[in-house]
This record gives sequence, C-alpha cells and structure tokens, in this order.
Amino acid sequence: MQLEVLQKKENLLLKRVEVRFKAIHKGEPTPTRDSLRAFLAKELKATKDIVVIDHQASSFGKYETLGYAKIYKSKEEAASVERKHILIRNRLAEAEVKEKEGAPAKPEKPAPAPKAEKPAAPPKVEVKAEAKHEKAPAKEEKKPAEKKEEKKPEKREEKPEAKKAPPKKKEGK
Repeated sequence: MQLEVLQKKENLLLKRVEVRFKAIHKGEPTPTRDSLRAFLAKELKATKDIVVIDHQASSFGKYETLGYAKIYKSKEEAASVERKHILIRNRLAEAEVKEKEGAPAKPEKPAPAPKAEKPAAPPKVEVKAEAKHEKAPAKEEKKPAEKKEEKKPEKREEKPEAKKAPPKKKEGK
C-alpha cells in the first residue's frame, strides 16, 4: 500500500495538523482505519495514538482510498477536541453501553449449595435400566391406528326438477 499526502495544513488554534491523503492499495482490500492510522503515523513521524482519521472513502472499481485525518500534539488534546463517535471509531475511547432504566441488572448467580451425597445412587441406576427395558417393548407394540371405513349413507334425495325458464335473449337494434 502506498500513501500519498495531498494536502497538509497546520491548525495552531486546535494544536493539530490536518491532512488529506490518498492511499493506493492495488491488489489488496480496502485498508482498515487502524492500518491507515499506522501508515499515516509512520509517514508523518508521529505516534499512532495521536492520529485520528475523520473519514475515508473508496471508489468503486478503483484501488484507492481518499480520506481526511488529524494529527494532534497529544492524546489529551485529541480527546478534548474530537467528537466522541470519531474517537470510538479510531479506538481512542471506549463505547459506553447504555442500560435500560426499567430493566433490572443481571444478578450474579449465587454459589451452588453443597449437596448431600446420596448413597442410594446405584439402585436408582438399576431402576432406570429396568424402566427402559419395559418401555422399549411398549414402543414396538404400538401400531398405527387402522382407519375406520365408515360409509356415510348416501343422502341423494331426488329433488323434483323444476323447470327453469330459458334465459331471455336481448335483442339489439
């Protein structure tokens, strides 16, 4: 991957350097924000934790990514000036997980109480084994229910056929 700085501007008021860049990544996938930060830090002789990528965009069908980054004097300056979601994207801040007010917090599971040993464990196993043997033949004995073939008495009563009047034909003019 090649990195080319298109524009470099120093912003003294916010104590940062603003950079427009173009990354050419022929034969490689679109670079991640993290890898671009590392390349920019190496190119501009800074540490990775003070480089913040504001946005990056790849063009369809081209092997290049255009972007805008800011290099601060210190990490504290970046944290005080940058928007929160940008810091989270660049992994300079952790995302806060919001809890629902109405939902109770998950209680920790209490330690399981020690259970008394049961000396009658082997007979239970035998009982279960016997029960399984009894159930197995019962399954074999079950047969699909035979269909009852009941013929319903035919209710075809001969209705007296009423003579219907033939449909009237409309005569056109």
